[in-house]
Amino acid sequence: MSDDGLTWVKATTLDDLWEGDFVDVEVEGEVVVIFHRPGGELRAFQGMCPHQEILLADGHIDFDEGTITCPAHEWQFSMDNGSGINPRGCRLFQYEVKLEGDDVFLGLPTDGRLRRLRHEAEEA
Repeated sequence: MSDDGLTWVKATTLDDLWEGDFVDVEVEGEVVVIFHRPGGELRAFQGMCPHQEILLADGHIDFDEGTITCPAHEWQFSMDNGSGINPRGCRLFQYEVKLEGDDVFLGLPTDGRLRRLRHEAEEA
């Protein structure tokens, strides 16, 4: 399905993504990490660190602090919006997320650009 410049793709289900946990999935050739935050909120970001494309799911995920830390060089990002904490000035691409029943859908931009390479120039 497509609307507002996004194509919605089923990425996972709540059966595979419990509250307080995360999952990384491949969607149309790109790795995405999806967080089910305590309280029920879903957030999704590019799954590769923008520094050297290391899998963020292999890093340290701290739901209490709301941080995602890359395992290679400890770049750290906010789980709220993907903004760089250390270093500042970078960010993770954030996907739109919607829930239909127990199915988790991601909104993929339809402009054809790689989402993992948008971290430097675009502001939210």
